[in-house]
Amino acid sequence: MTDEDLAVWIAGLDDLFARVAGRFTRVEPRRRARAYVRGLLAPLAGKNGWTLAEAAGDATPDGMQRLLNAATWDTDGVRDDVRAYAMEHLGERDGVLVVDETGFLKKGTRSAGVQRQYSGTAGRIENCQLGVFLAYATSKGRTLIDRELYLPKSWTGDRERCRQACVPDEVEFATKTILAQHMLARALDAGVPAAWVTADEAYGKDYKFRIWLEARRISYVVAVARNQTIPATAGTSRADLLAAQAPEDAWKRRSCGDGAKGPRLFDWAVASLPVYEDTTPPGWARWLLVRRSLTPNSKGELELAYYLCCAPKGTTDDDLIRVAGARWAVEECFQTAKNEVGLDHYQVRRYDAWYRHITLAMLAHTYLAVTSAIAPKALAAASFQSRLARSSVSWHT
Repeated sequence: MTDEDLAVWIAGLDDLFARVAGRFTRVEPRRRARAYVRGLLAPLAGKNGWTLAEAAGDATPDGMQRLLNAATWDTDGVRDDVRAYAMEHLGERDGVLVVDETGFLKKGTRSAGVQRQYSGTAGRIENCQLGVFLAYATSKGRTLIDRELYLPKSWTGDRERCRQACVPDEVEFATKTILAQHMLARALDAGVPAAWVTADEAYGKDYKFRIWLEARRISYVVAVARNQTIPATAGTSRADLLAAQAPEDAWKRRSCGDGAKGPRLFDWAVASLPVYEDTTPPGWARWLLVRRSLTPNSKGELELAYYLCCAPKGTTDDDLIRVAGARWAVEECFQTAKNEVGLDHYQVRRYDAWYRHITLAMLAHTYLAVTSAIAPKALAAASFQSRLARSSVSWHT
């Protein structure tokens, strides 16, 4: 990468900050936010108040802490600008909105939303905060465009504890699925070009979530458990029982997208399902999609995964498989955002400060995603950070 490339990229960051400048009422927090993001983009071992302050030439972290805890600026407005920036540079009509959560391990009990709870990030119950995120994925790239901090009932049922962590009184308990709906509604209302939603079992198992998606006329491919009840012509069955009856010629080997080691190949089977006349949009259809691994696990079994799908008639099996594969995009976003721009490096306890750090990290991550999309060859040569510092259903055969 040449110095000219670097100059162009820095100019791109300047343009992005010009987009969000109006969200800051004073010059000082605006400049501080820019320094904060430059620090997040820099090759620092840890990206906390001290290291970000040092990278900005400050003697103490007071300014960075003030930016997160006390300065006046429109955090949600910056989020909206980041989303618009992603739409402009990565948007495609068949884009996929991906819902998922990630854990932030914490010590103590004072950080907003912290408690001992299951973290998929750790793979066990840990003392942590959980953030629910919305990612946007297209053939051009993928990035995080929205975020919500999950507050367990142990928090929302204790208003004094909430006030100590600066949780507004009007914030009430909301399930992760409801938080996902809020973010999806914001994205769809803002005109994000997307034809699909995908999510894991935690969201796919919630029939209210699926009905909500149908009411919004947004197609979906959502993971469900093996014992998920599935409508069939002669009553109902389970996802795994239906899959066990699929004829061998129903299975087709397909890639659901490229991974770090090349195409992600699996065997896939698709079954048409009856529709619910009262909720399924006119002209739409339902399917059960099943993914089968190519090699046995330690028990000598081929692993299966199940998805409920709803989309306009004429949707192809390959369309469903592509969207199912797009769910990995959010995991890649989490990994990149944590490793490259310090998504999980924060040291804040306040509810509002969490949103502020996460939003600025999303801005930095989206900048990298857009830069990668418009200059892939240069990024391959050098990183920007280093230079900046069969059954009652019919199977498809």
